[in-house]
Amino acid sequence: MAKQIACCGLNCSECPTYLATQNNDDAAREKVAAHWKKQFQMNLTAADINCDGCLSNSGRIFMHCRTCEIKKCATAKGLANCAPCNDYACEKLQAFHTFVPHAKSGLEAIRKELGL
Repeated sequence: MAKQIACCGLNCSECPTYLATQNNDDAAREKVAAHWKKQFQMNLTAADINCDGCLSNSGRIFMHCRTCEIKKCATAKGLANCAPCNDYACEKLQAFHTFVPHAKSGLEAIRKELGL
C-alpha cells in the first residue's frame, strides 16, 4: 500500500479507518468506530468507517475529512498537501498540529525533500 499524505500531514495509509476500508474488514470498522466514539465522543457506527484517503475522488472519505478546512484550502490552491504552500504553516495548520503533532512531521519531511 503506497504512502498517502493528507493535506494536513497525516499519513492516510496508516489511518485505521483507511486500513479497515482498504482491507474491507468489518471487524476493524467496528473496533475503530467504538474506539473513536469513546475517544472523541462521536456518534459513530461501523458504517461510518469508510475512507479511501484524503486525496481520493471515490466519494468514500471519512466525515471529518469531507468538511476539513485545511483540505478545502489546499484543494483550492491546487496542492496535494500543505507542504509546498507559500502560507506554510498558516494558523489553521498550526492549530491542527497542536492537536495532532505527528502530522507536522509528515509535512516537514516533504518540505525537506522539496528543499523548503
